[in-house]
Amino acid sequence: MYNVLISAAGLCGATIIGSILGLFIKELPHKWNDAVLGYCAGIMLAVSTIGLIVPAFQMSTATAGSHILNYGLLVASVMGGALFLNLLDFVTPHLHTITGLDPEEHKSNATLNHVLLFVLAIALHKLPEGMAAGITMCPTDSSPDWRVTLGISLQNIPEGMVIIVPLLLAGVSTVRTFFISLAIGLLEIIGVLIGYGLGSASESLLPILLGFAGGAMLYVTSDELIPETHAHGYQKQATYALLLGFMTLLLIPA
Repeated sequence: MYNVLISAAGLCGATIIGSILGLFIKELPHKWNDAVLGYCAGIMLAVSTIGLIVPAFQMSTATAGSHILNYGLLVASVMGGALFLNLLDFVTPHLHTITGLDPEEHKSNATLNHVLLFVLAIALHKLPEGMAAGITMCPTDSSPDWRVTLGISLQNIPEGMVIIVPLLLAGVSTVRTFFISLAIGLLEIIGVLIGYGLGSASESLLPILLGFAGGAMLYVTSDELIPETHAHGYQKQATYALLLGFMTLLLIPA
């Protein structure tokens, strides 16, 4: 349980650190914003594939029973993780109350609506991110894989900045913006505890849970992060930043 608490504190703390940095920067040009998001996307790709889906396949190979059936269940779990976040897109809440801005301002400010939807998209993937880290902390024959926690924490710092800056520029107060960021960080703590609880309940569920978390993170990376980095004419910088982020996780020892 000690490892679980460290993992949860690391994920949430990294988001808060990034948010504090964002409060000081307050304005990040699209060129750098897209590069930062590209770096985050690269880490997310590495975490979801190398840290989650590949270990899930390795566990499935070691599990008794038909490999074809085990692999089929794993593929279904990856697709299920993506479908889960896809369904969440349809229940996106209205954010007037948490931002403290007048609803009429939302109606007349298309930029603000875009910013809020983007921030919400980041918030929605914090829960499966936390679950991914929690699942890797579950007791198995091997020691916990800290690469997932380290990778997610590393990308949470620039991501925290990316959350804060557009909200400030859209007119949300500094205090309310920070508390929004804190709430987003707390979602990861909840996710870590849920992931650890589910993974500890049954070791046979671990490959499926790892695949589910990996699929959810791949969906966010492909559907939200990468398109956002290619929307302002700086896709080359974002692409190289993505490669750098991917290689960063490879350099973290297992």
